[in-house]
Amino acid sequence: MTGPHALELRRVSRHFGSFRALDEVDLTVRPGARHAVIGPNGAGKSTLFGLVSGTLATTAGTVLVDGQDVTRLPVHRRVGLGVAATFQHSSLFLRETVLENVLLAVLRRTGTGLGLGLGLGRRGSRKAGARDAAAAQAHALLERVGLPARHDVTAAALSHGERRQLEVAVALATEPRLLLLDEPAAGMSPAETARLTELIAALPGEVTVLLVEHDLDMVFELADTVTVMHLGRHLKTGSPDEVRASAEVQTAYLGTTEVSP
Repeated sequence: MTGPHALELRRVSRHFGSFRALDEVDLTVRPGARHAVIGPNGAGKSTLFGLVSGTLATTAGTVLVDGQDVTRLPVHRRVGLGVAATFQHSSLFLRETVLENVLLAVLRRTGTGLGLGLGLGRRGSRKAGARDAAAAQAHALLERVGLPARHDVTAAALSHGERRQLEVAVALATEPRLLLLDEPAAGMSPAETARLTELIAALPGEVTVLLVEHDLDMVFELADTVTVMHLGRHLKTGSPDEVRASAEVQTAYLGTTEVSP
C-alpha cells in the first residue's frame, strides 16, 4: 500500500444496545506489517474484525484503508480496494472442487466469470481462453498454499487445516493488499497450525496482514506488531517482546504471570 497506513481506525465504536462491544478504538497498521490482535474472550477482537472487513457497521468513528474512508462501504466494495478476509466460519463452496473454488475467485476478480456458474473448468465455453489463463493462476495459488495435489477433490473432502489453506488461496485470488485473518488456527491440530503459520509467513511482503488470533504461539512467531484488546478498548500496541513484558497485558489475561508462547 502506498499511503502512510495500510489500515487506520479512528475512535471506532460498535454498540449493541447499551453494550459497548468496541469503544473509541484507535489503531494503525503499517504497510507490509504482520499485525496481530489478541485479547481475552470478550475483548472485542471479532467486533473489530467485522468493522474492518465490512461485515459489521460502525456506531461511530472512521475506518480508512490506504488513506481512503471505507467506513460505509460494503464488503464487495472493500474487496475492490484490495481488502480480503478469511473468517472463523468457512465460506467455501463445499460441493465444488478445490480448483473451482479458487478459479471462481480469480474469475470474479477479472470479470470473466460472471454468469458462467461453477462449471468453470469444463470445455465448450466461449471464454475458454480467458478461463485457461485464470486456471493457470488458480493452480499457481494452490501451489503457493500447499494444495496442488488436492485440486480435483471437493472442498468438503478436505481436512479442517486444508480448508483453511484453501480459504487463504481464495483470498489471495483477489490480489489483496490487506489480508484479514479471523482466528485462522481455530480448531487446528498443532501440525496443521504449523503448516498454516509457514504459509502466512511466506506471503509476499507487499501484502499487509491483520491477524485476529487466540493461539499465542502462532501470534508471537508471526507478528512483528501486536495489539492487545481488553473489554472493548485498546490496551497496548507494541512489539511481541514489549507485549510479553507488559504487566497490564498480563493482568488482562486474568491471573497469568506471563504472556508467552
